[in-house]
Amino acid sequence: MLTADAVIIGGGIVGTSIAYNLVKDGLKNVTLIEKEEILGAGSTSKSAGGVRHQYSNEINIRMTIESLKILRNFEEEMETKIDFRRHGYMFLASIQETLSTFKKNVELQNSLGVKVELLLPEEIKDIVPQLNVEDIIGGTFCKLDGYLDPSGLVYGYSKNFKRLGGKIFTSTEAKGIEIKNGKVFSVVTDRGEIRTETVVNAGGPYGGRIGEMAGIKIPVNPLKRQIFVTSPFNHIRPDAPMVIDFDDPFYFRPECGAILMSMADKEEVHGFDTTLDWSTLERVVEKAVHRIPVLGDARVMNGWAGLRELTPDQNAILGEVPGVKGFICAVGFSGHGVMHSPITGKLIAELIIDGKSKTLPISEMSIERFSEGKTELEKGVI
Repeated sequence: MLTADAVIIGGGIVGTSIAYNLVKDGLKNVTLIEKEEILGAGSTSKSAGGVRHQYSNEINIRMTIESLKILRNFEEEMETKIDFRRHGYMFLASIQETLSTFKKNVELQNSLGVKVELLLPEEIKDIVPQLNVEDIIGGTFCKLDGYLDPSGLVYGYSKNFKRLGGKIFTSTEAKGIEIKNGKVFSVVTDRGEIRTETVVNAGGPYGGRIGEMAGIKIPVNPLKRQIFVTSPFNHIRPDAPMVIDFDDPFYFRPECGAILMSMADKEEVHGFDTTLDWSTLERVVEKAVHRIPVLGDARVMNGWAGLRELTPDQNAILGEVPGVKGFICAVGFSGHGVMHSPITGKLIAELIIDGKSKTLPISEMSIERFSEGKTELEKGVI
């Protein structure tokens, strides 16, 4: 039987970050298991790769601040390209209630040292001239935000995890988690059992199912989101920001000479289906052409569907689960997983090795907040 000081279930961007940080900080016998043939093949590979400070909850802003400290030197330290483009994030509001929320968010963001600007419609159009702002009453912009290549992050973390002695088993699916006397005893996979006292649930949208293996109910629901990409299109400059239309949920950004775009479909049902539904393209195009009329000249070339892991308050679940010693959650990021993966790896490594997270307190992200009624909805999510 194999043994490990810690087993991470899930080889996406969060799981590989945790695995790397554990071995970097001195825990050598660490095993990462992933059910797919390659790492990062799930939600990570389907992500738009956004990195932003513009949240309504302080903990999420602080997690981005700390992640950026890591990302600044990532390419040099990991010897891996991540194509981090700090072209900014722009949020658009078309109703007063949303703009009022934006103003409160900006006040909080600025108080934490993040320069975010409130914009008038004409200022929005100065930054992205192609936007239709006739129905927009204001917005926000942070030039520190941007987007990157999530697969580059996974490759950098996994490559250096293996270099430091970590073990990776792909095509290996967790089938059960054995608990004895209230403690993690082992992880049962379709390729054998791994004896361990520490399991990290980094299963993304499958986090709830992994919790069930240990008899734990984790409030994570998978929601399908779809992205469409145009053929090469040069009518929007390649350094344009990520633009999020908040009240008619839709976003777009440049990508390799084309335009990547998506909408938040509030009618989408929860589940694990990742089949691209081309019938939704008409609605996406309608939103796109309304907000960026010049996109009427573009041709959609490709698309894909992935799963977003949502919690009831749209905040991640981090930390050990009470009543099951050694079972640690790092799931439910609700669309924040890519941008918060660097600091999450560091925080979970601190928790496992030192007994508590030191860089940032994560008690408010504990699963206990749901039973204790201490949730605070993250409003900066579409």
